[in-house]
Amino acid sequence: MQMAKRKFTLTIEEEAKFKTAYHQSKDANLSKKLLAVRLYGTGHPTDSIIELVDCSRTSMMEWVQKYQQHGLASLKDQRQGGNHIKLTKAQKAAIRGKVHQYTPKQLLGSACATSSGAHWTGADLKQLIYQEYTVLYKSPTSYQVMLTEFGLSYQRTEKVFKSKSQLKYAHFEEQLEKN
Repeated sequence: MQMAKRKFTLTIEEEAKFKTAYHQSKDANLSKKLLAVRLYGTGHPTDSIIELVDCSRTSMMEWVQKYQQHGLASLKDQRQGGNHIKLTKAQKAAIRGKVHQYTPKQLLGSACATSSGAHWTGADLKQLIYQEYTVLYKSPTSYQVMLTEFGLSYQRTEKVFKSKSQLKYAHFEEQLEKN
């Protein structure tokens, strides 16, 4: 029984491009795909590629087919997180402007997350975005990432005890200082 002859082979130039892309890649999944397709295209046995790269034959053949149809770029992961499209670039720019121009207290009043309302928190940004665009992100991390994108550093929120009377607290501190 004779084995079927492989129809896919890489040219020397294509192989060089694969090697370069492989060495420049910081994405493990992309590196895996690049290696598998390069080895397959240079005639290595399918079973040894599957074992070396730790993938299924089906996945490897899908990667080869993607490369043949659309080139190297098609092997990159095309997925984007679920939160990427909730706000347009213009909406993000508008929020960014407000965050840099105003404090949470100025825009949200007493509804801001901290008692001083001087610094933006993820909770404040969440309220502002909902107030402006009725958009809610699933993960609180999305708001922290957005604050970082806006050039703001992380501030640990202050502890606010709503049940504590400010007058009683001031009186208590005054008594401490006298003693």
